[in-house]
Amino acid sequence: MSPSRITPLRIATFVTAFLIVACGRAPEIVGVVNPAVPTAAVPELRKHKMFVAATRTHSGEAGVLFSSGRAAELGLASVVATVPPNHKVGELERPEKLPPDPRTEFTVIEPTVYRSEQSFISAIDSELDRQPAGSRRMMLFVHGYNNNFSEAALRLAQFVEDTNYPGVPMLMTWASAANPVRYVYDLNSALIARGKLKEISSLLHRTDVDSVDIFAHSMGTLLTMEGLVDAQKAGTLGHRTAINNIVLASPDIDIDLFRTQIRQLPPEIRSKIFLLVSRDDRALLASRRLAGGVPRVGAANTAELEGMGVTVIDLSTINDSSSGSHSKFAGSPEVVRMIGLGLNRSGGLERGRTPAFDRLLENVPIIITQ
Repeated sequence: MSPSRITPLRIATFVTAFLIVACGRAPEIVGVVNPAVPTAAVPELRKHKMFVAATRTHSGEAGVLFSSGRAAELGLASVVATVPPNHKVGELERPEKLPPDPRTEFTVIEPTVYRSEQSFISAIDSELDRQPAGSRRMMLFVHGYNNNFSEAALRLAQFVEDTNYPGVPMLMTWASAANPVRYVYDLNSALIARGKLKEISSLLHRTDVDSVDIFAHSMGTLLTMEGLVDAQKAGTLGHRTAINNIVLASPDIDIDLFRTQIRQLPPEIRSKIFLLVSRDDRALLASRRLAGGVPRVGAANTAELEGMGVTVIDLSTINDSSSGSHSKFAGSPEVVRMIGLGLNRSGGLERGRTPAFDRLLENVPIIITQ
């Protein structure tokens, strides 16, 4: 994408379109507790411990933990997300004001910063050891454009809850400005962060994990694909830790760039890649205009993606997403359940189908092609 082609009109068009589909910005809530309603006093409260690898700078501001600034070194942390008893699949009951109410809203508590790689690895191993040896899994989640740290953590918590993911979740959070007008800043932040995926891979290799699922959304898919290509060039892709699935939801990637990236990956990796696309993705249609008309992978016709050796899951006719057309992977109860059934099977979202998976597809207008 050439900066000279990004005119003020294109930026204004993009921001307007994105604001139409985006929700209002809620306050950052990491470590903010409600003294009137302690989490320990809420019955049936579910918790998810999530590990964090950040290319953001640390923040001392209450509720923030990691800022929008770019860090030279990888930050290592963990948080615990709580899920309210009234949670509905596909919904993200996030706090609109402080302090959050754990009875009706998600919270993010117990922020912990690790000062050494070994302490981070030991903490991960403590969680992995709760699973049987041979089936210790982790999910590496890479968020998208226009996300602050709280938003990324909340989305991962909701996704893990709704998919009933059996492994240990880790958030790779990069320095998004969380500002719609700073698309170019986010794009460059994602590209800067791609080298850190090697460090994350090395860290995971030193844990007790048996296999990893990779899930990326929006602009985070660009970072992920660049990281996969870098690992392939280094000869480490798939040789350190086994990869189960690579899910790219609403990929904000130039389709010609994606073809180039895919050609650099071996067939055994391509076969693990699942694209969640939707032709009505308004954020990606706006991104296409900003890019001078070049199609984005996540809003492409399935015919444009044929012959790449990946599995394409077309969500175009799904219209029940509480998070809009750009986040159907988590906002649609139908879609998030389908992803959960697929992720929780070793065969993936298409291979290793189950009767329950097939029954779901019979009642949901989803098209799966290869």
